[in-house]
Amino acid sequence: MIDRLVRPIEDWPVPGVTFRDITPLLAEPDALRTVIDALVELARASGPIDAVLGIEARGFIFAPAIALGLDAGFVPVRKAGKLPSSSFTTTYDLEYGSAELQMHRDALHAGDRVLVVDDVLATGGTMLAAADLVQQAGAQVAGNLVLIELLALGGQERLQPVGCSALHTY
Repeated sequence: MIDRLVRPIEDWPVPGVTFRDITPLLAEPDALRTVIDALVELARASGPIDAVLGIEARGFIFAPAIALGLDAGFVPVRKAGKLPSSSFTTTYDLEYGSAELQMHRDALHAGDRVLVVDDVLATGGTMLAAADLVQQAGAQVAGNLVLIELLALGGQERLQPVGCSALHTY
């Protein structure tokens, strides 16, 4: 199903990058429901979770639904300058540049067990940046979860020892 509903877009956003477009999957209610249910089941392997952190922008699609399935709160992680209150900030490298992420300082509590959610694991830079924000708050990453992992880019190795669960790999 994922192979059928996730389309590759070559050379976007820059030459040499193959973007995985999930919008066809999102447009199919039965497929979306199946994917959300499967992601919640994968998330349960991380043990008890206090908060599900979703990374802007496509992590926002899955994280709130996963949080509801786990009876946990949802915490948005945004690009710099998008949050209205005092925030933790971290800078990280992407496969095609660099960026900053922010999270409200009061979003997590010391000792919280956090599940970090995004749509795709590529090099692992975004997930590592999110983990840095979690650590700045005194919380711990209990698990990382994505819809798709791009195996050739080696992100999984960078996320050890926590690692990352993926519903589908390319």
